[in-house]
Amino acid sequence: MQQINNHKNKIAIILSWMVVLLWLILIFYFSSQPAVKSDGLSRKVTEVIIEKVGRLVQLDSETSTTTDLVSKFNHIVRKFAHFGVYFVLGILVMNGFRTSGIRGSRAFIFSLIFCVLYAASDEVHQIFVSGRGAQVTDVLIDSFGSFVGIGIYKLIEKIKERIKFRS
Repeated sequence: MQQINNHKNKIAIILSWMVVLLWLILIFYFSSQPAVKSDGLSRKVTEVIIEKVGRLVQLDSETSTTTDLVSKFNHIVRKFAHFGVYFVLGILVMNGFRTSGIRGSRAFIFSLIFCVLYAASDEVHQIFVSGRGAQVTDVLIDSFGSFVGIGIYKLIEKIKERIKFRS
């Protein structure tokens, strides 16, 4: 029975880090896009968001053309994307460390260091991509997204422990 549990644990560890690796590859893929392609993609996402919000809320008549709104909000959408992608990375990395048996503040600190270093390396990578460059603000946004994701993982973990303790 012990051997089966060890085998299942090893599989869980490998799978959790495979998901992290796939997410890192996705981030690398998006960072490898030349500026024109990356901006085009984010503008399309911004258009969809504006269209959906416009159905729920009447937009300001002075800036109601989609083109004007996309120009105004595209930068914000891009920064939220940075936050969101690294939010997920923080959760995945924290899960990887926890599944690997690293607990408590060590898991939190290791996860945050991992994410911050990847965010910094990602910005360095973008120096070599056509029309892109490294932005310290992006590293800060990415790091904050990771921090929040790791923190939420930790919070959910504590809630689950309290529920289990009460049962």
